[in-house]
Amino acid sequence: MEECTGLRERKKAATRLALHEAALRLAVEHGPDRVTVEAIADAANVSRRTFSNYFSGKEEALFHGDTLRLRRLLALFAAQPTELPPWAALTRAAVLQADESYDDPAEPWLNRRRRLHGHPSLAAHQVGAYAAIERDLAAEIAGRLIGPDVPVRSRVLAATFLATLRVGAQQWIEHPDAPLRDVLRDVLAHAAPAGAAYAV
Repeated sequence: MEECTGLRERKKAATRLALHEAALRLAVEHGPDRVTVEAIADAANVSRRTFSNYFSGKEEALFHGDTLRLRRLLALFAAQPTELPPWAALTRAAVLQADESYDDPAEPWLNRRRRLHGHPSLAAHQVGAYAAIERDLAAEIAGRLIGPDVPVRSRVLAATFLATLRVGAQQWIEHPDAPLRDVLRDVLAHAAPAGAAYAV
């Protein structure tokens, strides 16, 4: 039974990824505004109903990769030693994820992202994707804080970290002449709260 469940989940993940890749490819080729759900489904060789089982719309399909990366970042942060100051743990998680990701400026992923970067019709959904993970990240950070105003401090730290991460990613997309890990480490050092230990 477990084997069947595992196979089913792998098939679902593969279908979700195929839809995401099709959405990205079509958005780069034709522009996000001209891409339809029907076209994405056709490109992934699935039905319109199947698409709806996985994503609520084309924007969610386009940002599926970002959602996966943000979830992975949350897992990497949760795995950091609790004795690390929160900002240091966040920075270490970001650098570890950068090491896991494709860091080559010639990679198709970067080329696609550069062409879609800053597109007005996608900006709102990107903000929404980060807002969703921000709540979970704040809750994880709160477990590492002591003293007064933990809920507020954890939310501020989560929001600051994710905003800084976006700046670092945008900087690297626009100027990929240094490794992503180095760019992220630098921008996170600039944004570190006063007195925070952030070296990794």
